[in-house]
Amino acid sequence: MLTRWLLLCLFPLTVLATSFAAAQPAEEIPRFSIQFSGDLASDAQDGRLLLMLATHDGSEPRFLVSNGLNTQLIFGRNVSDMTGGESVVIDDSHIGFPLADLSAVAPGTYYVQALLNRYKEFNLSNGKTVSLPPDRGEGQRWNRKPGNFYSEPVQIEISEAGINQFEIVMDQVIPEIDPPADTEYIKHIKMRSDLLSEFWGTDVYLGAHVLLPEGFDENPQASYPLMVFHGHFPSDFGGFRTEP
Repeated sequence: MLTRWLLLCLFPLTVLATSFAAAQPAEEIPRFSIQFSGDLASDAQDGRLLLMLATHDGSEPRFLVSNGLNTQLIFGRNVSDMTGGESVVIDDSHIGFPLADLSAVAPGTYYVQALLNRYKEFNLSNGKTVSLPPDRGEGQRWNRKPGNFYSEPVQIEISEAGINQFEIVMDQVIPEIDPPADTEYIKHIKMRSDLLSEFWGTDVYLGAHVLLPEGFDENPQASYPLMVFHGHFPSDFGGFRTEP
């Protein structure tokens, strides 16, 4: 299940899907035409186009998708040179999770949202060129990545017998992440890596959250032991407070 989740969000994949709705007329199978507003970008975009369907509005659908048992529905496809105002279709030919494709979606009321996980072209030092989603400080969380396009959630009704064709416009952009503020005990540093920048063909930075010992500023000549913990994209230093 985890492997299928990763394939859906990150990689193109062609599957032969089976579903209870295999005999549905084509117009009854949900079909979504998705575009982004031309105001968001004047240049063509590459990336992973994602469609989320949720059965409740407890949060935005993009925040209700996971690799767990309580996940809502997600479907996706890769896009290349997508321009503002150009509609791209997600239908039953595209992979989904946890359902195989849109033909398996039961009739009912849903909250729908689309998101474009934008890719960037990297000219590597080995001569290869790749198109990948860059990290923007969010830890490769596509639903929170600054710069990604998305639509506001909309309530729709998928009928058992009828035309289930929908149009979605992505007119929102995820904002930049405010860097954590330094405190008396916690400092945040960021440095450019020459080796990584050379390999990726663009500036790459490494960061760290540093917990200072008591009296650090008052004893600039003192030496202290160093403990390094390599977390997984922590946004700040956690598990510390100045009061009991």
